[in-house]
Amino acid sequence: MILVWTLLSFLSGSLMFSYWLGLAANHNLKTVGDGNPGALNLWRAAGYTYGLAGIALDFLKGYVPVFWLAASGSLGGMGILLPSAAAVLGHAFSPFMGGRGGKAIAVTFGVWSALTGFAASLVYAIILAVLLAGSRLFTRGRPTTSDADGFQVVLGMLLLSVFLVIAQYPRAILAFGLVSFLLLAYTHRRELRRFFAIAGRQRS
Repeated sequence: MILVWTLLSFLSGSLMFSYWLGLAANHNLKTVGDGNPGALNLWRAAGYTYGLAGIALDFLKGYVPVFWLAASGSLGGMGILLPSAAAVLGHAFSPFMGGRGGKAIAVTFGVWSALTGFAASLVYAIILAVLLAGSRLFTRGRPTTSDADGFQVVLGMLLLSVFLVIAQYPRAILAFGLVSFLLLAYTHRRELRRFFAIAGRQRS
C-alpha cells in the first residue's frame, strides 16, 4: 500500500504543469531566467495569468494526493512520509524532464498544506515574509538577488522545522520537515554555493 501511494504521489508531482503551460504560450522555460521549469519563470515569460495558473497547479499536484491519502486513512503515522516526499521528488526529478525538474517550492507548500491543514504552510509563508523584509531592510530597499532568495527559502524551511519541534508535531511531520529542508537545499544548491561564496569574499 505504501509503495502504491508513493508511486502515485511521485507521478502527480512529476507533472510539469508550468513547463507545459510555457510551451502552450510559446515559451521554453529552459531558456528563461535561470532555466528553472517552474511557475516563477513561467510568470516572467508569459505574464501573471499563466504564472498564477502554474503556481496553483504545482501546488495542487502536491496537495491533492497527500490530502486524499490523509483523508482516506489508508496510511497513518510514518507511513505517510514516503508519499509526501515522493510528490516533491517527482517535481525535482521529473521523468517528463529527463530526470530533471524545478525547485519544488509550490509543490512543497502543497504537501505541507495537506499534511497540517495549511498550518505549517502559513507559518512557512510568514517566516519567508519576515526573512524577505529583513533582507530588504539590510540592503536598504534594493531588490534581493536570486542567490539570497534561495538562501532564504532553505533557511525558512530550517526555521519551520524548529517551529514544528517546539509545537510538538508528530514524528512523521518532523521527519518530513527534515526531508523538505534537504530537498530544498538540493534544488537550490547553485544559489547556496554562490551565496556563501559571495559572503565569504565579503568577509575577507
